[in-house]
Amino acid sequence: MKRVLLALVLAFASHAARAEGEGLFTVVRVDLATQQLRLFWHDDKGRPLRRLDKLSAWLKSQGKTLAFGMNAGMYHADASPVGLLVIDGREIAPLNLSSGEGNFFLKPNGVFLLTAQGARVVDAVDYPALREGVLFATQSGPLLLKDGQIHPAFSANSASRYIRNGVCVLGSQSLFVITERPVTLHEFASFFRDDLQCKDALYLDGAVSSLYVPRLGRNDHWSELGPLFGVVE
Repeated sequence: MKRVLLALVLAFASHAARAEGEGLFTVVRVDLATQQLRLFWHDDKGRPLRRLDKLSAWLKSQGKTLAFGMNAGMYHADASPVGLLVIDGREIAPLNLSSGEGNFFLKPNGVFLLTAQGARVVDAVDYPALREGVLFATQSGPLLLKDGQIHPAFSANSASRYIRNGVCVLGSQSLFVITERPVTLHEFASFFRDDLQCKDALYLDGAVSSLYVPRLGRNDHWSELGPLFGVVE
């Protein structure tokens, strides 16, 4: 039985749905036409923020409100990003196209980027040709979907299940997804393709996946984090 819960959070439409594979997902749709989506890493004193509730408190000290937050890509132990990070048009960390172990290096990996014209999820190798005018960008991996195709390394029979989060773009909306129970990468990618009708989707992270939406009663802080997404009011 498919279960759908609908909740309006200011200008967000948020829902949870049970897909095939029995994963439970929470989706937050951020409309870039009406909402201010940003990336964060340090506070104004150069200290890594590391938690969504700390980001909220820091913004509150400036008279701003964090309406939505989520971890925004993979990071090292010191909170520095593994790959590209662009904040307010400034490249904080460079694009990482090297090889290595782990999900980040499972090619193709990708970049979520935001310009004045909107957001996109792209293959990391395509980013250099698109970097002009980028206001915010974060690199993670692997790509869950590329041109509507599930990553070829994902197996429908995989036994590797984790809480996971990711992002895709549909028109003016950026769709942020977090699972409410452990799922495989194939199940996660299938949800983006089959339920959300996305063509390109980016995996953000696994066991540390965190969501902050006060009006949904969410303030996750399972782990210290690296770069963070936030919608500021």
